[in-house]
Amino acid sequence: MLPKLEGYASALLGSLEPAVLATVARELTSLEQTILARPDLRGVLTDTSIAGNSRGQIVRDLLDGKVDGLTLRLAVYAASAAPAQEVPRAIDEVALAARVLESTRRFDHASLGLMDARRRVGGFADALLDEIDVSNFAVIEEELFRWARTVEGNLELRRLLLDRDAPIESRLATVDALLDGKVDPATLRLARFVIEGGRPRDVVGTLDFLVDYVAKARDWRVARVYTARALDGQSRSELVSSLTTLTGQDVELQVAVEPDLLGGVLVEVGDLRLDATTRGRLGALHDAVASGHLYESSLNANG
Repeated sequence: MLPKLEGYASALLGSLEPAVLATVARELTSLEQTILARPDLRGVLTDTSIAGNSRGQIVRDLLDGKVDGLTLRLAVYAASAAPAQEVPRAIDEVALAARVLESTRRFDHASLGLMDARRRVGGFADALLDEIDVSNFAVIEEELFRWARTVEGNLELRRLLLDRDAPIESRLATVDALLDGKVDPATLRLARFVIEGGRPRDVVGTLDFLVDYVAKARDWRVARVYTARALDGQSRSELVSSLTTLTGQDVELQVAVEPDLLGGVLVEVGDLRLDATTRGRLGALHDAVASGHLYESSLNANG
């Protein structure tokens, strides 16, 4: 299974009640069989010209209201995160993991290389962050950073947590004893999964990776919108819907009214910048004229 998908599935499936897990396993298996039986659906999901977020939206539209919410989340994530050619196999592997967990009550994590282990932890974080208000991200980020520095600065603690020969239960018990009740529940779950799903000798490195990961996730969930005029309710709703489709996750708007923009909107989310302002278009026109590109374009068109 893809490392990120494995981490995501572990977060969602690992704490389910048996009845809910049975439902999710059954529905994922049914989806797997549907994809096998429908060449048209399989063709769309494996189309390399369709972006991952768009594949996820296709699966969402197909399943929304027809399956359990957890089944929907797992299927959408599998379709979004996996390379196009691997989407059917990714859904098959998630369905298999759910069935194995249902029968054994275990979700075992194989040893992975450094970067794949971190990706697995990142997938686990994705599942947790989807359930948390973005206002909590900064707290989680700070708590993970402080925990990393605590582990880094305490030789005995570091020896215990980095000892791959020590029983995992004892390492998890140490994390619980030091953090339970003192940090956000999501921080505790992430700190535990660094032990369960990361590499034993990379605990501090993986915690620092998570600090950056949560910070970037916060940037992608907050869209800074600059507009010449206040947005009405319908415009806000349409913008949220468009950005959610574009980014593949819920987006919170932070709107600032700046009359100097003249008209339109400027949107910044993550490292994406969308300039649909009147001032932006005038600036682009000015640059084209100043560089001679507009004149050259006109000559080419008339030639």
